[in-house]
Amino acid sequence: MKNKKQQHYSPGRRVLTDFFVVLCLVWLIPIFAVLINSFKANAYVNLDPFALPSSESFVGFTNYVKGMTFGNYPFLKSVSYSLFITVVSVALILLFCSMSAWYIGRVNSLGSRIFYYLCLFSMIVPFQMVMFTLTSTADSLKLNTPWTIPVIYLGFGAGLAIFMFVGFVKGLPLEIEEAASIDGCGPVRTYFNVVLPMLKPTLISVGILELMWVWNDYLLPYLVLDITKYRTIPIHVQYLKGSYGTVDLGATMAVIMMAILPIIIVYLFCQKYIIKGVAAGAVKG
Repeated sequence: MKNKKQQHYSPGRRVLTDFFVVLCLVWLIPIFAVLINSFKANAYVNLDPFALPSSESFVGFTNYVKGMTFGNYPFLKSVSYSLFITVVSVALILLFCSMSAWYIGRVNSLGSRIFYYLCLFSMIVPFQMVMFTLTSTADSLKLNTPWTIPVIYLGFGAGLAIFMFVGFVKGLPLEIEEAASIDGCGPVRTYFNVVLPMLKPTLISVGILELMWVWNDYLLPYLVLDITKYRTIPIHVQYLKGSYGTVDLGATMAVIMMAILPIIIVYLFCQKYIIKGVAAGAVKG
């Protein structure tokens, strides 16, 4: 027991822990800066952005109220577009990618292996290489609206999702699916009644990762959507300007805080599922 304790509290482990604590604090500095500046008047944000709100600079929730109405585009409209695109995109990715991964993991054919490696290859292709052809393709196929852009997100999010799902599917006991087949279940019933419940850890982890990606994505909606009609929250922040191009930094910080707060809350509550899902897929794959 003494050796185990000494190994657990070894100097190297302690140094590594201290290093990651400091690194975590460094990553939190930008969020902290946005938070404190969202409660300060615009003039004080420019003067000293890292100073805490004082009795003179503190304006309470005025910036949050102003951020809801500042600019020439309604903030709630941007929220509705972001929410719809995120929910539908993540739902499509989870459903179709888990189905594809189940087929790839169970059918050992040349076609399934080629499809799997193509999905892996899509993960290493930079988005900048395809964004110009993507724009023209989206326009020609009428995928340039919030109601159709989830199809594009399905294509770009399939690589990571299928990679994680396949790793987990390969570790599932095949006997359970065989028993369901003997009981008269077809492929569709076997997937929804047997396979899908067992995929829960990876479903949650993939869903959270894709949720954070789609919600915070700026470039894809900016290239595909008509930003004069449709703006997601990241695009709304970019064009948050008043008359003559003036920018209220206090209101902008408040809007940014309202945009990132839901994702931070979701991540804090679900981070353990991300670790479990990633580890399960990596080990079993």
